[in-house]
Amino acid sequence: MQKMSDIYQVRVFYEDTDAGGNVYHANYLNFCERARTEWLRKLEIKQSYFLEQNSGFVVRKVEMDNVASAKLDDLLTVTSTISELKRASLRFTQQVTNEHQVLLCKVQVVVAYVNLLRGKPCAIPNTILGALKGVS
Repeated sequence: MQKMSDIYQVRVFYEDTDAGGNVYHANYLNFCERARTEWLRKLEIKQSYFLEQNSGFVVRKVEMDNVASAKLDDLLTVTSTISELKRASLRFTQQVTNEHQVLLCKVQVVVAYVNLLRGKPCAIPNTILGALKGVS
């Protein structure tokens, strides 16, 4: 499979940090979620459209390894790669680094495409698959 990836940058705000001035661990998941959402937006895939159709992506599994801490005002880069693409799910491998290319966090996220009314997985629409497969 061709590697499909994207890069997203985010600045650490005061609200992202804990009492010690480090990024609170759960906020790395927020940064990664924003990166995946913005990637879809770049591909002109609006999640709101699919929600109106009672379908969308839901997180099925997350693995996170916090390697080092980001600090207030750091500019972070989230690199997202689709490492597995199945009929009804995607596996994202994401890395968060700082301005000095120091690895801060590694995340693996499996998202399933779900019919929200039935609560069951369904096939990812061809419009999404086509857009994702066209990424280099």
